[in-house]
Amino acid sequence: MARLEACLVDAYDTIVSCDFSPLRRGVPALAGIPVGTWEDEYDRIGPQLTDGRMSKAEAFGHILGKCGIQAAGGLVAEMVRQDQELLLANARLYDDVLPFLRTLRSRGIKIAIVSNCTENTRPLLVATGVDTLADALVLSCEVGAAKPSAEIFLCALDRLGVTADAAVFVDDQAGYCAGSVAAGVRAVQIVRGELDGRGPATGTMEIAMVRSLPEVEAMFPE
Repeated sequence: MARLEACLVDAYDTIVSCDFSPLRRGVPALAGIPVGTWEDEYDRIGPQLTDGRMSKAEAFGHILGKCGIQAAGGLVAEMVRQDQELLLANARLYDDVLPFLRTLRSRGIKIAIVSNCTENTRPLLVATGVDTLADALVLSCEVGAAKPSAEIFLCALDRLGVTADAAVFVDDQAGYCAGSVAAGVRAVQIVRGELDGRGPATGTMEIAMVRSLPEVEAMFPE
């Protein structure tokens, strides 16, 4: 087994905790659109936002059109601004994130943040200081590929200059971990929160399971 040289790390629910409900309420409220209607229309075009085929401005304009609302007077721009502000206001890093990233860097481990996300995520990673601790931000909306596709993992490996067998991927989603394994990158599923009767985190033969980032840190000895 190759020596680990890199760590690919998911964003949401792995290093970032976010309450998206203020975004789901606040953005459509600017146009007087019921939350349920907004979510139905947003879900239909969600994949195009995630892989960058649509910008937030294009998506919001599209939804307004579907709801019969004319996008006049800077409404779309205000919706995009509010979307960004609400994300920044309602997201935070888990307490173990910055120490984890700093420790890996001190050990010479390369780091890539690999996230399925829209364009508002890069400013969040900048605001929280994650960008300064990562060697690459591999965001689905920017690279045109999303997990669990192998393409996004291969993009991250290429940017870090490492081979698949020299990297490990950390994510909260089992399906995305499986995609990583399929791309040749060993995976660790992080399950935060209380045990709630599920018992110890045991994982599978191919995917380890942990409850905190310090457990992942132990995979990268000094």
